[in-house]
Amino acid sequence: MSFRFRSAERLKGREEIRKAFADGRKYSCNGAKLFVLQNGLPVNRIAFTFARKYGNAVQRNRSRRLSREVYRLLKARLCSGFDLVLLVYPGKDTFNERMEQLRTLFQKADLFVDKT
Repeated sequence: MSFRFRSAERLKGREEIRKAFADGRKYSCNGAKLFVLQNGLPVNRIAFTFARKYGNAVQRNRSRRLSREVYRLLKARLCSGFDLVLLVYPGKDTFNERMEQLRTLFQKADLFVDKT
């Protein structure tokens, strides 16, 4: 089991991200939204985006690093074959809060393999 976050696991390209926003199922919790769309691939691909008024570049980059780290730790427990877009709103920028957000969103989307 690899905990690396590889390039193939990143959702890239404006059109792919827009498609996930437009056609994907939406799940929300306090401070974040998750858009989920099946992709037919053996891996999940994810993109991290932020609300328009989300601080400056330093704050956005820190939040992106935090989100990536939490996803990297949780991805082994997720079903595969989905495009995911995480939309984050200002606030809740600690590791534990982000972990709680992603667990809640993945649980709502029924993406956990072990269903716990």
